[in-house]
Amino acid sequence: MCFTAFGQQQTKALDYMNEQFEEFIAKKKFVEEGFYPGIAEEKLRPIFTEKINLAAKDFQKVATSSNPTNERYMEAIKTGLSRFSEIYLELDTEDREQVCVYFEELMDIVGLESSNGQLNMFMYGFDPSKRN
Repeated sequence: MCFTAFGQQQTKALDYMNEQFEEFIAKKKFVEEGFYPGIAEEKLRPIFTEKINLAAKDFQKVATSSNPTNERYMEAIKTGLSRFSEIYLELDTEDREQVCVYFEELMDIVGLESSNGQLNMFMYGFDPSKRN
């Protein structure tokens, strides 16, 4: 009986997480919000949005797998950020920051507290927490 209740609770949590991923994927991205002025080059919005949505799908795949480990999430972050490498020079500072904000939102959905410096490497080219 207890196992069934745990299984139902786990299913509800997974359903809620899937809802959050679907809401994240559906929302319009790289638009003005908070301190972010919106994407500098409008023609890049669909390209950047697709890359972020692929990262969301990567996170969702890990979250719904039978073994969602931190290592697998780290790999999803690495893969997601690498999708921006070919257009990295077209990202201005605010756009790079927004990419990191979106990754942080994905991390929040799954309860991941750290990217192990990957977001700092993407943003600054180094991890400031590891500098002397």
